[in-house]
Amino acid sequence: MSNENAKSQMRKGMLEYCVLLLLHREAAYASDILSQLKQAELLVVEGTLYPLLTRLKNDGLLNYEWRESTQGPPRKYYNLTEKGTDALRDMDDAWNGLTHTVEVLKSSITNPDFLIS
Repeated sequence: MSNENAKSQMRKGMLEYCVLLLLHREAAYASDILSQLKQAELLVVEGTLYPLLTRLKNDGLLNYEWRESTQGPPRKYYNLTEKGTDALRDMDDAWNGLTHTVEVLKSSITNPDFLIS
């Protein structure tokens, strides 16, 4: 697996978690989600986000509501359901476990200069 492919797979693996984290704070419009992900330096395109939002809604993790907009047609705002909040807790536990494992493994490397911190 190439480095770029590995990085792409890592980003895909954490995208759902990141979207749920954002929506835990407040309901958001899809372009707001994209903007917040970009600010966090996780670049995602609409063609990736919209299918994910649809899948999360179909899985019962998200709801949406239409809100009037001053800048055009009504917008679809997504928010977490109770099931989505539970899924986020599970993902958060998994993330914390993974980061702990990686940190333990990184600390055991005999040549720490090998890694860029």
